Amino acid sequence: MDWQGQKQAELWMQILLLVFSVGALATGYIIGSFRMMMLIYAGGVFFTTLVTVPNWPFFNRHPLKWLDPSEAEKHPKPQKAVVSKDKKKSSKK
Repeated sequence: MDWQGQKQAELWMQILLLVFSVGALATGYIIGSFRMMMLIYAGGVFFTTLVTVPNWPFFNRHPLKWLDPSEAEKHPKPQKAVVSKDKKKSSKK
């Protein structure tokens, strides 16, 4: 799954769980059954898991382009800048 696919899966997960929780709450309130509310919500969690967890092809539409090892050797890694601790403080008179 690529980066855009992860973002899309996260968005779908939030939307589906919200829709199923609101639907389950409304159905449970109208029918007056806590058991039915929990069954609808559990079914929604299961459906959301089936949609968002597997690596479906539509989550791989923006693949990353990796460098070949020979190309990566041509470009050295950036080095961290060395900060000197010998800075003199200016004295105020």
